[in-house]
Amino acid sequence: MPVPLHTTGKASFDDIYSRPDPRDYYARMSELGYRIPELAKPYLREQITECQEVAGTAPTVLDIGCSYGVNAALLRLDLSLAELAGSYTESVLGTGDLIARDRDRVRDATALPGVRFIGMDASAPALDYARAAGLLDGVVHADLEAADPTDEQRAILATADLVVSTGCIGYVTEKTLVRIATADPDRRPWMAHFVLRMYGFGPIEAELDALGYRTRRMPGEFAQRRFASDTEREQVLDTLTTNGIDPTGLESEGRLYANLYVSRPVS
Repeated sequence: MPVPLHTTGKASFDDIYSRPDPRDYYARMSELGYRIPELAKPYLREQITECQEVAGTAPTVLDIGCSYGVNAALLRLDLSLAELAGSYTESVLGTGDLIARDRDRVRDATALPGVRFIGMDASAPALDYARAAGLLDGVVHADLEAADPTDEQRAILATADLVVSTGCIGYVTEKTLVRIATADPDRRPWMAHFVLRMYGFGPIEAELDALGYRTRRMPGEFAQRRFASDTEREQVLDTLTTNGIDPTGLESEGRLYANLYVSRPVS
């Protein structure tokens, strides 16, 4: 079955985010050589460590577009992405037993002690699984592109010390990030976002600058996954060319690539 395209030009995988557990998600992403969460892992760990050193206490990390708690699982359990995916796709356990197994894994994990993870996503089933499994300490099921957070959601978002994402920018814009950044009117969280080159970070950076942030694009390009179809490849290459970005040696070789942007309040 052809993979539909999102309005942004990127393939849409909405169907795999509606399952009661992550098996289909990891199976589909493995087929496409999905890599960005693993490539992001050491950089996110570094941001967490620096945030903790500055604050003097273990931070709360908000993962935007967290799906089934992938980044939290990689960081908490200190697994490779292949190991994490295999623990689901090779399992014959039912959903309830998978949840119980994951809760045991999180309870026994020793990586990043004291760090809390909050997830925000548009998929309620994915959030429900990640919270029940103990991968996430709190969740926000919201579309902040369309509306301000509720008072309850704002209270959860306001606890974040570090806001991260590894694939949702493009689906979400500066509207969402500004609403998150201002959830606490007196404090601005740090941010680290892996952003596909086809989208760029300019409009978000401008809005964050107006809130007192300064943004750095970190060195390197990070492979996200293989193109899901020839149609997606053609659309992405056309978008890059239209935006004046040369895909030679990167997207032209068959994968989506991202850049890492780190934003911190000047104060």
